[in-house]
Amino acid sequence: MDSKHQCVKLNDGHFMPVLGFGTYAPPEVPRSKAAEFTKLAIEAGFRHIDSAHLYNNEEQVGLAIRSKIADGSVKREDIFYTSKPGEELSPTDENAKVIFDIVDLCTTWEAMEKCKEAGLAKSIGVSNFNRRQLEMILNKPGLKYKPVCNQVECHPYLNQSKLLDFCKSKDIVLVAYSALGSQRPKQWVDQNSPVLLEDPVLCALAKKHKRTPALIALRYQLQRGVVVLAKSYNEQRIRENVQVFEFQLTPEDMKAIDSLDRNLRYFNSVGLASHPNYPFADEY
Repeated sequence: MDSKHQCVKLNDGHFMPVLGFGTYAPPEVPRSKAAEFTKLAIEAGFRHIDSAHLYNNEEQVGLAIRSKIADGSVKREDIFYTSKPGEELSPTDENAKVIFDIVDLCTTWEAMEKCKEAGLAKSIGVSNFNRRQLEMILNKPGLKYKPVCNQVECHPYLNQSKLLDFCKSKDIVLVAYSALGSQRPKQWVDQNSPVLLEDPVLCALAKKHKRTPALIALRYQLQRGVVVLAKSYNEQRIRENVQVFEFQLTPEDMKAIDSLDRNLRYFNSVGLASHPNYPFADEY
């Protein structure tokens, strides 16, 4: 089934496809691959494309989208493109410590609202926000637009159930990155952390449903009402991931996956823990 037919309505009236293609790749992967695999993802049925200034591939992703529009595969209005703006990437001092940029989150949100009003973005949301930070925006005097989504790390080992419930109560969509457990880049992820897709419960459910552990992990999120990003630079797996709409997990399956939660954050960004806006010190 084409994923463009599976969407969630956002609190601003726009629609977001519930399955997205994550374009991040480790530095050793040539940037040209971002264009190649974004094209493949669109051909496979993905209509939600996720990128960021941090990924250093937005030009390649944009060219891929443009080429698929030019060849008639899609129209621009078919594509939901997500980005995260930024400037210098992780500047450091002479001791290699990250230099923090202290910016008021509410002031930043006001700038985002201006972007929406100027037509530079159709919808605006946040990423890696905890409940306290979301409430800061929601309770801001003069708020014009609520965040439509909060993109966070979310997978069976970190199921974010409390944050999900809070977001649902505020009509904010939770979007899951690292939904398959992360590609485990050495500079970000503890190499001793468990490999999600090798989990016995996921493997058993994959065998039961004649699917892959990755599809089980993706389907789990969709049935919880989470928009899920599937990141892969492998053609077979990209095409395989859109099969997530072809089967259902039972309530018993869902409970079994719920039980895997161990509050394990692959991307804990401990090097940023001293930043006043570090989000991961709170419970959720």
